[in-house]
Amino acid sequence: MKVCVVAGARPNFMKLAPVVKALEGRGAEVVIVHSGQHYDPMMSDIFFEELALRVPDHHLGVGSGSHAVQTGSVMVAFEPLLHELKTDTVVVVGDVNSTVACALVAAKAGVEVAHVEAGLRSRDWSMPEEINRVVVDRLADTLLAPSPDGVENLLAEGCPAERIHLVGNVMIDTLLTHLDQARSRPIRDQLDIEDGEYGLVTLHRPANVDDPSVLAGIARALVAISESCRLIFPAHPRVAGRLAEMDLGPRVTVIGPIGYMDSIALQSGARLVLTDSGGIQEETTVLGVPCLTLRDNTERPITISEGTNLLVGRDPERIITSAELVLAEGVERRRPALWDGRAAERIADALLGS
Repeated sequence: MKVCVVAGARPNFMKLAPVVKALEGRGAEVVIVHSGQHYDPMMSDIFFEELALRVPDHHLGVGSGSHAVQTGSVMVAFEPLLHELKTDTVVVVGDVNSTVACALVAAKAGVEVAHVEAGLRSRDWSMPEEINRVVVDRLADTLLAPSPDGVENLLAEGCPAERIHLVGNVMIDTLLTHLDQARSRPIRDQLDIEDGEYGLVTLHRPANVDDPSVLAGIARALVAISESCRLIFPAHPRVAGRLAEMDLGPRVTVIGPIGYMDSIALQSGARLVLTDSGGIQEETTVLGVPCLTLRDNTERPITISEGTNLLVGRDPERIITSAELVLAEGVERRRPALWDGRAAERIADALLGS
């Protein structure tokens, strides 16, 4: 069987690596296509290096652009390649523009589509990712859900049960494989921080970083929280430039973008994490680290019902109050079923037959 696996943005790479390994371990011919949606080395190339994932077989090199431009560029570049490859299945992961673009091309070409991370829903149609998720799940022939809520969502939307497979969270495969290696990284020594004595902040969603008044309110909350717990904030240069115009005080340390291993190293030793990232909600759940999600909704509600995640929104006072409570009392540590490091094996079973 010949399988084309597509990735394009940072979250895809952590999900792609164990799937490629599992499929090739079963004798499948796997072709890796990198769309180039994330083209900064710190947002893309470093993940192939750190995850020991072989160099992609094809690189579409689409770069940045509006949602329409980026999605269209991927489709234009991927269509002739797909005809050339003659694969049996195209595997897409997550919810980025490359995911929906390649799923559309494959579906129109009559090639089977498999969606890793199917069924996640935020019910927030202002999020481009939610639109991508729904479209890809409608197109996919094989729906690989990470959690029971994903299965329930797909069934409620009329997806045939025989297409749905509850496989667990493949991102956790990568986390558990590389945790010890990540923990040995020198980044905490370089930042002069000790386990349990700092918090980690990550923000990237436009609703949080593009509106100056929202970002200023979040910054005010971070300054208040930092009085009790020093905060480390890896930020994209675009966000860092905006933060530089604000007075964050001496206990909020803004640093440049970091790779996957350093991210896991910092998460694993943190007292709490403040984020708007979907993947970090999952990673902190498995690491047992309290997570405050600065959003009004999440497509990963299992990290709340069975994990360490609290949905706190963007109101500065609520963020401060929630952080103070977590710092004082902690959270219950729970791990969802099938988040066990073997999701990629179950994905291979679904695609190739057990």
